[in-house]
Amino acid sequence: MTAISPDAPAPGAPLLKNLLGERPLTQIVLFVVLVTALGLLGRAMVSNMARVGITPGFAFLSRPTNFGIGETLIAYSPESSFARAILVGLLNTLSVSIAGCVLATLLGVALGMARMSANPLLSSIVRAYVELIRNTPLLLQLFFWSASFKALPATRQALEPLPGFYLSNRGIYLPALQIEDGRMVATAILAAVLVLFALWRFRRRMSGTLAGAATLAVLLLFAWGLASAGALRADIPVLKGFNIAGGLSLTTEFGALLVGLFVNASALIAEIVRSGIQSVPRGQWEAAESLGLHRAQIFRRIVLPQALRVITPLMTSNYLSLIKNSSLAVAIGYPDLVSIINTAANQTGQALETILIMASIYLTISLAVSYAMNRYNARHALRGLAR
Repeated sequence: MTAISPDAPAPGAPLLKNLLGERPLTQIVLFVVLVTALGLLGRAMVSNMARVGITPGFAFLSRPTNFGIGETLIAYSPESSFARAILVGLLNTLSVSIAGCVLATLLGVALGMARMSANPLLSSIVRAYVELIRNTPLLLQLFFWSASFKALPATRQALEPLPGFYLSNRGIYLPALQIEDGRMVATAILAAVLVLFALWRFRRRMSGTLAGAATLAVLLLFAWGLASAGALRADIPVLKGFNIAGGLSLTTEFGALLVGLFVNASALIAEIVRSGIQSVPRGQWEAAESLGLHRAQIFRRIVLPQALRVITPLMTSNYLSLIKNSSLAVAIGYPDLVSIINTAANQTGQALETILIMASIYLTISLAVSYAMNRYNARHALRGLAR
């Protein structure tokens, strides 16, 4: 039986110290004061709401909204509930945020590589672009893009930069895939996922180029099979008189917000990519060149896995900033989550409840993105992508 020294701390002392700190009495007093202040504040808010005839709570979510929303991804009408309206705003926010993150990553990586180019003209142009975007307010950039999209020609004179792509002051029209047989498409997607999973399991036995080519071949094969079977067809926009029929149509507000967000974020990503690549010692490039590797192999197998250790945490912060910056959509008329929450608060008077809903949604999105990026960093960046 082991004797306990009288000077030794109690078994629960370290836990109590971690929870309450060096001065537990002070921490307890501060906690009681904080809880009391929040209780008094909540009581005052409930009293004020009752005085003007507003019942606290979230029962308003089931009431009809009696207002329309100009752009929705799901069915919605003025008879729909406030809960559905908030869901519409959430989907609009997620759609522009996801598209913005993807486009910002592609453009930012390209700009970061161009920033390191040995061509002084190209490097100077990219540097000027980065400095211009980083040193002007995002809200001002959104106003610029909104005015630019509204200045596009009318539908009859719509710009066609590529076949099937139309730009007008009424919206942006893109080619789309039309699903004719949903069951066949779902079966093909499941089969493609299984094949890609098998390729992923055996990726160590294949070179990076072979694995990429095999993945692309599988996707193209399944796409060709669906198109041949008539399960998918291309829906190309066509200019007909005063309107454009077919394809996927996007509003000018969505286009202005998307371009503003990914252009702004791409400038930051370009600097992140440049700093991450430059963090790899130059001697490793030279050592790899002496072994006969060409620059693409050096970058993919040696430089990129090490650069990702620097790039990934900063990219996480940039993605979170882009998602939260999407709340500026209200300034240019895009019906995002903030816009619909503001409308709901004005119509119901439930300002506290709507703000709590909005804060909870943004907090959940931010935590989910942070968790996913941290898992990616732990599983790939620290071990390296190349096998």
